[in-house]
Amino acid sequence: MNQLDALSLLNSVKEGSLTPEQALLRLRLEPFEDLGYAKVDHHRGLRQGAAEVIYGAGKTPEQIAGIVAAMLQHEERNILITRMSAEAATVVSEHCDLEYHPIPRVGLVRRVEEVTASGSIAVVSGGTSDLAVCEEAALTAEALGNRVERIYDVGVAGLHRLLAHLDRLMEAKVIIAVAGMEGALASVVGGLADCPVIAVPTSVGYGASFHGLSALLSMLNSCASGVSVVNIDNGFGAGYLASMINHMGGTTK
Repeated sequence: MNQLDALSLLNSVKEGSLTPEQALLRLRLEPFEDLGYAKVDHHRGLRQGAAEVIYGAGKTPEQIAGIVAAMLQHEERNILITRMSAEAATVVSEHCDLEYHPIPRVGLVRRVEEVTASGSIAVVSGGTSDLAVCEEAALTAEALGNRVERIYDVGVAGLHRLLAHLDRLMEAKVIIAVAGMEGALASVVGGLADCPVIAVPTSVGYGASFHGLSALLSMLNSCASGVSVVNIDNGFGAGYLASMINHMGGTTK
């Protein structure tokens, strides 16, 4: 919706032909922009509090660039692109100012570093091999206006490493626990912390880990209270959910 459309809608409310509730419904339901290969939802932020996120896998570099261009036309900030290849990053960077993180394969366009929630999110990893998923979660949370604490390589094989950061865990409003292998980290963190824990199983591990299925089942069967689980390697989903929880107590503005 452009400014003229918005002005027309407001005038309709002023003249009494639309009630404020009807106008609000119109704003929530429209519009989107049809690019042929994608329908860009420009009112995602109005409905859900955050702009549409671009899933890069399976899209051509030109398609990603076109979606980004459409979002920039609507003055979107912190445009997040997940699972983005280096090839796509090269193409997109020719059209806009792209900040690309190769390990998690995350791109950010028109990044504005702004914290809008009073609490913090801790991202905790079992090992360095989980780093890509951790950074996807951390960068997602940061793009959505959160302060993120990174506590990496503190798996249960050396529990003293985790306990050395217990004060940082206790200060967090939400914790994202990322681990592969048997996925025990989430249960340990859930038994120590007094805040929600979002467990992220990763596909890291030997054959019997079944590409993350073992960690997923372990986390789903956790006896620690307050632990919820997202899909295997879904750092984005964890970061987004953590941001929603962190903003529930109000924003800094």
